[in-house]
Amino acid sequence: MSVTFDDLIKTSSSDQKFLQIFQNTFPQQNQPFLESHRTILAACYRNPVLSPSPKKVRGEDPDSLARVWIEKYQKSFEGRISQRTSNPPGTIADPIVNTIIGTRLTGLTVENLAQIEYAHRLSMSAENILGLLLEEFLAEQLIDYGWHCCWGEVIRYVDFCNIDGSLLQIKNRSNSENSSSASVRINQPIEKWHRVDANTGIYRWSYFNEKFDTQRFSENNFVAFVQKAVNDNPAALAVESHNPWQFLSKSLD
Repeated sequence: MSVTFDDLIKTSSSDQKFLQIFQNTFPQQNQPFLESHRTILAACYRNPVLSPSPKKVRGEDPDSLARVWIEKYQKSFEGRISQRTSNPPGTIADPIVNTIIGTRLTGLTVENLAQIEYAHRLSMSAENILGLLLEEFLAEQLIDYGWHCCWGEVIRYVDFCNIDGSLLQIKNRSNSENSSSASVRINQPIEKWHRVDANTGIYRWSYFNEKFDTQRFSENNFVAFVQKAVNDNPAALAVESHNPWQFLSKSLD
């Protein structure tokens, strides 16, 4: 019979007993037991409904479950967007889209329509990594205020946990949240923040600046982080080999 996070929480008489299981397992994986691990695991213990899904984290015994959790966290951290190679879109474009555009804008050539198609695919690739870039930027900034990034969805519906027990969910835009992540906050003490209001275009960096009495959170600083991350690791943004826009870019020469 397999063991889930819920099982482990229910059979642990205290948070220290629960944490000890993981603390004993980390050296076996040649991993240090960091404050980040302790903070996230303590949040799971205090908020069992937020524990990782049994479909994603389970084991044959407590030790194997702890190993799965550790591996999930570590794999995600090592594969964060500034380090990983992203995959290009895996779907084939529907030709009827070009037909619709070409019928409405009759002056466009076949080449123009192809450029529009690949510009759209390139934009989709950029949108796919935007949330990851935001998460990594915040991970670098928020650590100084006791917030630890929950790499690898090692706690459900939460992106950052604080050493004081606070929980934070982040979104890029105000309209990018699904109903399940919104509903879980009804009965859980999870703060929510989004970078930009989708209706007004207003950025919400002041949320952090006012909370921490700083000016380090800003769109300019986020832009600088994004540019450095993509310059240092161009593979973060997948560009299809036959995308015509790459031939206009000096960065891909």
